[in-house]
Amino acid sequence: MTISVALADDQALVRMGLRVLIESEDDLVVAGEAEDGRQAVELVRRSKPDVILMDIRMPELDGIAALRMIVGDPELAGVRVIMLTTFELDEYVFEALQAGAAGFLIKDAEPADMLRAIRVVAAGESLLSPSVTRRVIESFSSRLPLRKQHPQLSDLTDREREVLALIGEGLSNDEIAERLVVSRATARTHVSRAMIKLRARDRAQLVVIAYQSGLVR
Repeated sequence: MTISVALADDQALVRMGLRVLIESEDDLVVAGEAEDGRQAVELVRRSKPDVILMDIRMPELDGIAALRMIVGDPELAGVRVIMLTTFELDEYVFEALQAGAAGFLIKDAEPADMLRAIRVVAAGESLLSPSVTRRVIESFSSRLPLRKQHPQLSDLTDREREVLALIGEGLSNDEIAERLVVSRATARTHVSRAMIKLRARDRAQLVVIAYQSGLVR
């Protein structure tokens, strides 16, 4: 299966580097390029790529605003957004995850990591690096407004709440299985049920919910 990838960055050199990298792979194809957030939204609506790599900081319409428009459009539900940032601890990373980004990448990531991230996200996974994501969230969660419980949190079983808290800590399914002494399949089932009950778009939003609900401190 071929994965279509759109590129959105205000730096032509960055877009060119990403295009060359993607076009070097047999299973990836570039769906188009945009140099600002407004163009990015138009590009996604027109081409409906599987994944878009989008810079957080762009002129006209920044990456966060463009992300919200893409995630908020029911016709674009199949598009996965990976945010690109120059710094690992970018102040907008948590906001991007909260808005529905599937994950984020540092612009100077190794080419192999970039390609793997595209394939992982296209397959429906999220949070490309739980350990990095954990550090980012811990750095900025203190700036969140007053904690509020998700309206569907009470629908979770005790075990599902426990699993949600572990997701918030950045644990992978395998790590959750090990911590709770259950099988990997059981851990995956708990994660899936929590996602369905909380109506979370992906695993990234489960992390945000865990922090906002006070399950992780």
